[in-house]
Amino acid sequence: MLRRLRQALLMASFLASPAVAADCGAVDFLTLPLPQGDPVEVALTKAYPGLTIAAGQVSLDGETVLPLGEDTGRSPQARLDAPSLREQFHDAYPLDFDLTRRSTAWHDPGRPRVEAFFMALYGGSEADVRASLAKAKVAGASGASFLMTKRQSVACQMAAALDEVQGLNIDWAPFFRNVGGSFNWRPIAGTSRMSAHSYGIAFDLNADLGGYWRWSGRAEGDAGAYDNKIPEAIVRAFERRGFVWGGKWHHFDGMHFEYRPEIILHARAISR
Repeated sequence: MLRRLRQALLMASFLASPAVAADCGAVDFLTLPLPQGDPVEVALTKAYPGLTIAAGQVSLDGETVLPLGEDTGRSPQARLDAPSLREQFHDAYPLDFDLTRRSTAWHDPGRPRVEAFFMALYGGSEADVRASLAKAKVAGASGASFLMTKRQSVACQMAAALDEVQGLNIDWAPFFRNVGGSFNWRPIAGTSRMSAHSYGIAFDLNADLGGYWRWSGRAEGDAGAYDNKIPEAIVRAFERRGFVWGGKWHHFDGMHFEYRPEIILHARAISR
């Protein structure tokens, strides 16, 4: 009964959420000019308007303060369970489409998340995040729609990415059928860590075409091979708008994208 009620509330929120136009002033994070400086600080401050860093403290709109912390070479599991903000950048995100780096155990650029940081950006409760949601739609036969937060312009960036995908000279439609969803306030399966879907910043494409490491039955740290079916052009369109792709993780989640422009910008900053 409770599950049906939650589903009904989610559908009501979905139907009531306004759509976002693709011409909303989206940013191209693959070409955005970057200043010189500490790559982590540059990435964070350019990714999130209103964020400042001073004396190792991160402020959001002058209110929430979190320590930037250090990356002292702790174990991958420790970084995943309770990372510092700086440890989120331990693994560099590959900006090319060479997936061989994901064969390295625990190479998961963007997978560690500081929950307090994301709650400060997007909301600390299901009701708070739900109040910020808007629909980003896919034209054509699939009819797919995604609920994304309007905070930090995520829904705008999503709409722009979808607009680009729908202009690609490939058959993109199958990847937007039977989509895995978007906003869903929940922990990650098998953990107590909150999913990026909880903040309205993540979405899944067609689960049948994506692939997920847990479905293979492999142990954590030994995710095995990934048979990718997601075209490079689709991945690139979303990366341009700040979404990282789980297909580049050792613990692959090929259907999964999440808004992490700081990870894209950091990769650019360290490659200069």
